[in-house]
Amino acid sequence: MTSTPGVTDAPASVPGHLGSLLRHFGDLRDGLHGDQGTRQGKERLFVTAVELLGPYAEQALREVNEHLLRNTGEIRASGVRRTPDGGVAATWALTWPEQRVTEIDPITIRAHYGGGFHHPHLSGATVGEWPLNVFDAGQAAAELPLLRAIVAADLHNLVFQRDFRIVPATVAEGGPLRPGAVLNPRTKGLPV
Repeated sequence: MTSTPGVTDAPASVPGHLGSLLRHFGDLRDGLHGDQGTRQGKERLFVTAVELLGPYAEQALREVNEHLLRNTGEIRASGVRRTPDGGVAATWALTWPEQRVTEIDPITIRAHYGGGFHHPHLSGATVGEWPLNVFDAGQAAAELPLLRAIVAADLHNLVFQRDFRIVPATVAEGGPLRPGAVLNPRTKGLPV
């Protein structure tokens, strides 16, 4: 891969999340993604980015499952798939019983390169878009804080769609709701 200082390989003094933005802005400036200018080349880089990000996406979801969902969840990774618009996408999703029964989306990390996009992006089920400019293992590791933020924001927004009772760690085992509990008025009778 061709290296442009401050773009593909950000200086060590630049925090990881800003390095990713520098790579993104450099892509826009140069009309490239990494060192690729063709759709085919960019898709190859996307597949590699998904492989590199996989362990970190799963780590961010495992942390929520362990600490907030009491290990009741299941992580599902789709692998790279073709999308209806001619693009490619991959998802890592965390489902759990309370989410399924309330029929809301799972907590999701989505890597996608839409058919009409210049380059790939990351998003969640309810949040996004962030540039996906990952070309090596170090850059993938630097995305862990972003992946955690996507997961946390998604869970917050999913709670807003229903209420806190979809998060097992916030509900007392078998006990009634505490006085003053704030329920979403749309879902007061939530069946969990």
